[in-house]
Amino acid sequence: MNREGVIFIISAPSGAGKTTLCKEIIDIFPTLRHSVSYTTRTPRPGEIHGKDYFFVSLEEFRRMVAADEFAEWAEVHGNCYGTAIRTLEESRASGIDIILDIDIQGARQLKERYQGGVYIFILPPSYEELRRRLNGRSSDSDEVISRRIGAAAGEIRESRWYDYIIVNDQFPRAVEELKSIVTAERCRASRVLEAVTEMFAIE
Repeated sequence: MNREGVIFIISAPSGAGKTTLCKEIIDIFPTLRHSVSYTTRTPRPGEIHGKDYFFVSLEEFRRMVAADEFAEWAEVHGNCYGTAIRTLEESRASGIDIILDIDIQGARQLKERYQGGVYIFILPPSYEELRRRLNGRSSDSDEVISRRIGAAAGEIRESRWYDYIIVNDQFPRAVEELKSIVTAERCRASRVLEAVTEMFAIE
């Protein structure tokens, strides 16, 4: 059935596992795609330009902001991240479902600008586990990790306005919960009613 693409917005404190969850769920749903954001941060080992992020200079990012090319953007932990308007409009118009792995600031902007998005918040099971995961990355300094832990409390408070909350304690269970959300939202009556009306000539 033809319908608009669904935008799934995933947020979490750094280290909660949202990126890994997003990659796993995209493998489960071949027609679900990852929205590639723009960022000014340095690529981590193994990250590919155009696949994980569009890595751009601060000057280029500022130019895009001035040209109103972002649906949302934010500065997080000293780096800028943004989602291009064109990415969302093309996906929705073509009926392609996409996942946005973005921070809370960006999610709030998107909620104000776009209707119909599905907002999902990923929680760690505890602050202790969050710190353990951040330490396990071996890519951030102790100062950066402490700053991320300090920001987590405020980020977690924001989870109250999201549509769904998943506690990423046992990864397989978190995957199943996210899978269930994607499946249910794709079947939501408001999304498919127009197509059903045409299929069965409902007046």
